[in-house]
Amino acid sequence: MVANISSHLNVGWYFGELSYLTAQNNSSHETGIPFNDTNWRLAIAERAQSILGDRLYGLQAGNEPDYYLGHGHRVEPYDVTEYTNEFASLVEAIQNNPNVPIKNMLIGPSLASGPWSPDRLWPTGYLDKFKDVLKIIAMEHYPTNNCFARFGLGSPVDPQKMFPNFLNHNAGINLIQQYLDTSARAQALGKPFIMFETNSATCGGLPGLSDSFGAALWAVDYGLTMAAANFSGALLHVGGQNVYYNPFTAPPTNQSSFHQWTVGAIYYSVLVVAEVFGKSNVSQIVDTSNNGIYNPSYAVYDAGALSKVVLINYIDDASGAHDITGTITMNDGQVPSQVYVKYLLASSVSVKTNITWAGQTLGNKYQVDGRFKGDLDIVKIQCDQGANQCRIPLRAPSLAVVFFTDPSAASGLEPAPTFATTVVTKTVNTATIDPLILATSNGHSGKDRLWLGSTSPGSSNTGHGSGAFLPRISLLFALVAGTSMFLTGLIL
Repeated sequence: MVANISSHLNVGWYFGELSYLTAQNNSSHETGIPFNDTNWRLAIAERAQSILGDRLYGLQAGNEPDYYLGHGHRVEPYDVTEYTNEFASLVEAIQNNPNVPIKNMLIGPSLASGPWSPDRLWPTGYLDKFKDVLKIIAMEHYPTNNCFARFGLGSPVDPQKMFPNFLNHNAGINLIQQYLDTSARAQALGKPFIMFETNSATCGGLPGLSDSFGAALWAVDYGLTMAAANFSGALLHVGGQNVYYNPFTAPPTNQSSFHQWTVGAIYYSVLVVAEVFGKSNVSQIVDTSNNGIYNPSYAVYDAGALSKVVLINYIDDASGAHDITGTITMNDGQVPSQVYVKYLLASSVSVKTNITWAGQTLGNKYQVDGRFKGDLDIVKIQCDQGANQCRIPLRAPSLAVVFFTDPSAASGLEPAPTFATTVVTKTVNTATIDPLILATSNGHSGKDRLWLGSTSPGSSNTGHGSGAFLPRISLLFALVAGTSMFLTGLIL
């Protein structure tokens, strides 16, 4: 199935552990190399390499091993030394298996950073021992644990009391602190470093928080914070109908004839981050935040040249009293005559609907068919080249991506054409599938859905930037409230 997808689309696949196969930009249920015991079964590695070829990006070997003991998958004694020995046993099994021709496809250690922190594992020599077989160094982490609501694990969480913790730049900074050493180690080894599973809260998220516009702002800020700390990527976890943090959710089966899909707030976050990185594959993200925790900012460089700036205003105030103006100054160059701005907007951090990106929306609950609705709105702002400044208005709350060149100009890398799946005979959801294929697919029954929601039922909360020589910029925010008040400026 996934090979068929890749034959039509430019999609590669990570095979994850514990019943999850995660694709870049997609996710569905499957299995990675089983790690529930040390009787190594490598059929999935054999088949995946044979069928997918270069579309296979990696094979996860173990998912959150620091929880194996607590979840009853191992017996005492089990610590970082025992896990490292097991990983060595798996590597030996792969080396001795002629049906797994590519030996260096493993993803690990995928700690949840719960019982074990990364700096507890590294003294075992894990990275030195396995650097030749590890394709990707990975970790997994959520900022909040909501597993009590589903499984009675941990403590109850009040989403509304937790919400303010997500609405400032410290949220992302605090999340990455324990991984800065790992990021440096990965760089030294020339390995990608990926946050292999994350989202706003374990076990499906938090109602009213994980599906809000505030979560969309947080996810962009968190993603760019990771990028500035030299993470190579991050995968947002996706669940079923009862999950709050989904970027997208299909309609319930018995409503599919009259309801369409639902897009969650963080789907817009993914779109924003994708545009921030662009298509050059050489972009560098620098955290330029020095304007208070509620107004983070980032500079984006392509081939050493400033190409974009990202500005965020977390403050929730519809009165206009906390609307701000970001002033961009190029200390080692000249600002352009005009810039192009795309805004991510909603009426409040707490809303779940009517979110727009550059004036367009995918629609609200049960209204999404995959196409944007409304007119594209890219705001052109004239810069003051005499003062070497571009002033970008930013309402409360909102996010702005400032492009130094026209983002609507043809790039020569346009999306591949798409094709209708069927003749339209109804108003919505007209794609069809052979019932015989559906009956033998890897779907789940109603009783199975009781236990869906997260691969991390016991995960809980515990507990830089690029040093390249880049042109410097200054970012200064002004608060618009009658008389402008200038906040702390920054020179990078």
